[in-house]
Amino acid sequence: MSRILQEVHETAQDLHASGVLSDEGMREFDALCLPAIPTYSPEAIRKIRADTRLNQNTLAALLNISASTLQKWETGAKKPVGAARKLLHILETRGISSLL
Repeated sequence: MSRILQEVHETAQDLHASGVLSDEGMREFDALCLPAIPTYSPEAIRKIRADTRLNQNTLAALLNISASTLQKWETGAKKPVGAARKLLHILETRGISSLL
């Protein structure tokens, strides 16, 4: 989160604490502050796997998907969506220890 966004978020938290901003409004603001999760190309997925030094079966188990699904991602037959994209992003940015 950028410094400006952090400052704005702190202001929103203060408004929420003082009762000016509702719980729902604060939740909506929090959701707007979440970083965008990238899409992953087959090459990017293979790079993540290579960087983590995991084989397909092990990475698939770590992501709680089938090895077949991972193979399809790596060939471009399917694309990861939803929670799978988030897990790939965590793995890419924070490393394997973040998922163990």
